[in-house]
Amino acid sequence: MTTLVWFRDDLRLEDHPALAAGAADSDGIVALYVLDEVSPGSRPLGGAAKWWLHGSLAKLGDALAERGVPLILRRGAARTVVREVAAESGANRVLWNRRYSAERATDAALKAELREAGIAAHSALGNVLFEPGTILNGQSEPYRVYSAFWRACLHAAAPEAPLQAPKTVRAAPRQPVSDDLSSWALRPASPDWATGLAERWEPGEAAAIAQLERFLGERAADYAPGRDFPASETGSELSPYLRWGELSPRTVWHRALAAGSDTGMFLSELGWREFAWHTLFRAPDLHTRGLNRQFDAFPWRDSPGEALTAWQLGRTGFPLVDAGMRELWETGFMHNRVRMVTASFLTKNLLIDWRVGEAWFWDTLVDADAASNPFNWQWVAGCGADAAPYFRIFNPLTQQQKFDRGGEYTDRWAPDSLLTPAIVDLRASRVAALAAYDAARGSTPGTGVSAGEPIEPG
Repeated sequence: MTTLVWFRDDLRLEDHPALAAGAADSDGIVALYVLDEVSPGSRPLGGAAKWWLHGSLAKLGDALAERGVPLILRRGAARTVVREVAAESGANRVLWNRRYSAERATDAALKAELREAGIAAHSALGNVLFEPGTILNGQSEPYRVYSAFWRACLHAAAPEAPLQAPKTVRAAPRQPVSDDLSSWALRPASPDWATGLAERWEPGEAAAIAQLERFLGERAADYAPGRDFPASETGSELSPYLRWGELSPRTVWHRALAAGSDTGMFLSELGWREFAWHTLFRAPDLHTRGLNRQFDAFPWRDSPGEALTAWQLGRTGFPLVDAGMRELWETGFMHNRVRMVTASFLTKNLLIDWRVGEAWFWDTLVDADAASNPFNWQWVAGCGADAAPYFRIFNPLTQQQKFDRGGEYTDRWAPDSLLTPAIVDLRASRVAALAAYDAARGSTPGTGVSAGEPIEPG
């Protein structure tokens, strides 16, 4: 039996259930990655994400090549490409790890088509801790409040231990032709705006494991007291590696527990990621429509214009906002506390639609994924899960006083910000935002999280 292993956002060898199962095939495997930006539910990648993907695929290709297996790269609609590669290689089994965005409709349809053609098709849990749809409240409905959701997770059966990377993998005798990675032009050339990303990050599974070990060995003990201070070096910086599946959440979970008792707060952040994915499973339009339908008629600013540009460029006149936006542009990353402040400023002080900000982060963050990015934007905007109090507005000046009093972070990224005239009056804009939210709450209440039966995850 020849097995086709379809890689997606799981660009690793360790704790890869589909690869582990395929490695047991005596006739060998075909390792395939499909760049699919055309199928229904597939969201084209942003520029920073493409930069990371190039590096991650190169590292995965090297790791597989060391085991004698080429990584086949193809571009196009996954339902077509996977069937084509299966036919070209003579594969009679296709394996993959499940995904939980709107793309799961493609996966479910492909699974049915493969089976109808006499090809075995199976999927496995590989990118979350718990299967979405299994963590439900007493009424068999999805949780809408994080604290209750995470308590239920902690009382559920513990995530299984991560699988070791296969020691040996055999290549199938018939290997299809692969695209050349460089032909995809995932990285900018002229101009090369990604030099800061290259200085800041190293994609790939080896770098991911090294960063996890570094965090647990050097930073974890200071994570809880220091995580809100953007100048401190206490963050895990694991989010890009989780986004691309260079680390599995099970690996992070079990290694963190083994490291000691100081990781509870850190694991709760892993739980927040889990909450986002479980929410996306029930609301696949998360990046286009708010979960709380009360806010569908919110009076967002019609013409963001110069205000949006000032926010994007870090020229608002508020140092913490400007520092965060410039850090984002330079490195493809932003500290979590500052993400909340910059998002609040855009949506509540400038009254610019959260979807506009979410799209900017999607294009500029190396760790923007289909769940966490829109989920977190909705939370800040007040229309998402667990968004109460919806009227929370982060004052960028107060936040700077609390978390960057000495100015180490703002002086590094936006030393000239105070010389820029403030583009909005904080007090007046706060009053206007609260009035707009009160008006929106007068509309018909509702939620975008369905309690009905989801389609098969694929």
